[in-house]
Formats: sequence, structure tokens, C-alpha cells
Amino acid sequence: MPTPPPADVIEPHDTSIDEIETRTEFDRRLAEGTLAGLTVQGLRLDLDPVPDLRGVDVAGTLFVGCRFADREVGADLVRRGANVVPPFSGLPYPTQPAHLYTADDLAAGFAEGGFAGMYDTRVYAHFRAHGGALPDVREALGQRLHDHGVDNALADATRAWLAVHGPQSVVGVMGGHAVPRGSAAYRMAAVLGWELARADRLVVTGGGPGVMEAANLGAFLAAWPAEELTAAIDLLATAPDFSDHDRYTDAALRVRARYAAGPTLPTPRPAAAGTEWARSGGLAIPTWLYGHEPANLFAGRIAKYFSNAIREDTILRLARGGIVFAPGRAGTVQEVFQAATKTYYGTDGASGAYVFLDRTYWTTELPVESLLRPLFAASPFGDLSATIHLTDDAREAVRVLTAS
Repeated sequence: MPTPPPADVIEPHDTSIDEIETRTEFDRRLAEGTLAGLTVQGLRLDLDPVPDLRGVDVAGTLFVGCRFADREVGADLVRRGANVVPPFSGLPYPTQPAHLYTADDLAAGFAEGGFAGMYDTRVYAHFRAHGGALPDVREALGQRLHDHGVDNALADATRAWLAVHGPQSVVGVMGGHAVPRGSAAYRMAAVLGWELARADRLVVTGGGPGVMEAANLGAFLAAWPAEELTAAIDLLATAPDFSDHDRYTDAALRVRARYAAGPTLPTPRPAAAGTEWARSGGLAIPTWLYGHEPANLFAGRIAKYFSNAIREDTILRLARGGIVFAPGRAGTVQEVFQAATKTYYGTDGASGAYVFLDRTYWTTELPVESLLRPLFAASPFGDLSATIHLTDDAREAVRVLTAS
């Protein structure tokens, strides 16, 4: 029988003390006269003021994805004991991103070139042109470095939130990507995200359209009254179908602009520094494997991966405070049982509630509950079937998820 891996295998490690991800931190360390043993990630060291690295101790230093004034700088660092992994030329994405993406990052270029001109779309076009899910060796290395950088940035971004609120404060929301804006299912998911954010929960989605966008939209507007959430959905509903890429994206950007300077959401406890984004859209974890779908632009931070497998596992690993499954098809059902495997074997520790929105859908149309409940009852950690809840009410779902 499989057993959970040791805790130190699955818990994120705090490597931030050995990593330099900003020019300010780099300059501070440089002034101390040593960079030995540190990792310098994705910095533009070719921009003024160009740092003088001569005479600085760089034994065992790793420079990954950094740009230097010329090749000789990198060669000199290697001669003096550093390891240098330069950024790959010709890639439209960073090989070692130091931070998660924002909606503005992904939408950059839309104003000038529409959907085709967006950063997000240009990266997807490059991804397809270089083999898609089966890239050539050079592209594969670039993608793996990028995804590792996202892993690292995600750990950095969530560390402060988890330190204050704990892992049970993170709630995943799964569901159909094809749910149109303005539909009853879309509105229910938006209310869910709104209520969860107001209850001091970090909403995590797969970063796609449909239910996922709706949940992040709700979290994005959590500081606004409910009637404004309705008004925003009505505006978005003028472009309901994500296949109409330009109109769909334009509507999202107009809603973002309308509510960007919103009120501050009152919180039951002091907010940790650097976690404001968590209450202004939450987290989205999408993938360029589904790059034909327009970006979800309502998340506060976006951990976008090339690898879909890493992305799916990451969502489920983070969502220790429970998962909401709105109606969806094969992809959502896959996520149900991928999550169930982790819960059954305790892979990531204790799980929160499994909440299924739309009782009829999950008991009649796709009777997932009839298989999941006896499976959980037979878990080696005892009968877990009580963690399964079915409801037709988003607010009841929130009560279940925030009961403890």
C-alpha cells in the first residue's frame, strides 16, 4: 500500500535567503563584497548602473537567466568559480522568471495588436511552433528553466500568506472552461469567489475561462458590494464566448480598468506584507498547453506554466482548505480523482472539504459521488466520506469551507 512521502519531500523549502531576485538586493549583497554560494536569478546586469563584478567573491555563485554587458563578463565569472546559465536567445519568455505574472504582463501588447499581439498569445505561438507538448531539446531546456522559475516565484508569493493564515486557508475552485459569461453557473462561481475572498480565503483556480475566470472575478471584486459584482458580470456577458478572443479579452480589460482603484477589503486580521494580491483576485495557475483559450485576467497573481502536469499537481497541493467542483466534463472529472488520490493516501497531508456545486449534476448526470464516497470510506486514514458535500448554493459551499 502506498504511504505518504516524508514531510520534507513535499513541503516547500525556504531558499529565499540564498536567492537574489531584485536589483536592490543584488546591489546590497554586492556592497558586502561577496556573492559566494548565492543564486542570482533573471536580473538585467547589463543596464545602468552596470555593476563591477571584478574582485567580488563569486565562488559557487549561480547566475541563471541573467544578462551581462558583454560575454567576457560571464566568461570571467566562470573562470573565478561561478556557474553561469545565460538566458536563451530567441525566446519570447524569460528562462528564469523571478516573479509571478500579473494580468498586465499577460495582456501586454493587446492595445496595439489585439489578441494576436498579446504577450500571452505570442508565447503560445512560439510554443506551438517549437513542438508544443513535445519540444525540441533547446526549447525543452528553456521551458523547464522557466517552469522552475515559476515554481520558485510561487513559493515566494505564497509564503507570507501561508505564514499568517495557514495551509487550510487556500481553497481550489475547479469547473468547466466552456461555461459562458453571464450564465447561472458563471454567476454562482463568481459569488463563490467573492464570498471566499471576503472570508479571508485565498482562491486558487486553473486560470482558464468559464468557472475559473468567474471565481477569480469574484475574488477580484471582493471589496465591492454584491451589486457591483452583478454589474461586472453583465458587462462581461456582452462577450460571453471565449472563442471570440478579441471581444472576450477587451471586455475583461474594461472591467479591470473600471474596478482597478477599488476600496480596500476589511480583514479579520492584519494582512501580511506583499499579500494584497491574494484579496484582489487570488491566484491562477494556467498552462500554455491550453494557450488557445484567452488568459484569465482577474487573478491577482498568475503562475503560468508550460507543463500541464506540474500545474495540475501544484493546484491540488496548494488547496489544503478544500476544493469546489462546479459542473464540468472530462477535465474536471480527471481533477476530481487526481485530488481524490492525494486525499486517499494523504500525499500532501490533511485535505479540506470536497464541495460539489449542483447536486443533480454530480449525482445523476455524472454520478461521481457514488464512486467517490465509498472510496473515501475505505481510506487507510479512516473514513473520509464525511468530507464530501453536495449543494446547489454557493453560500452554503462557503459555510462548509470556512467552518473551521
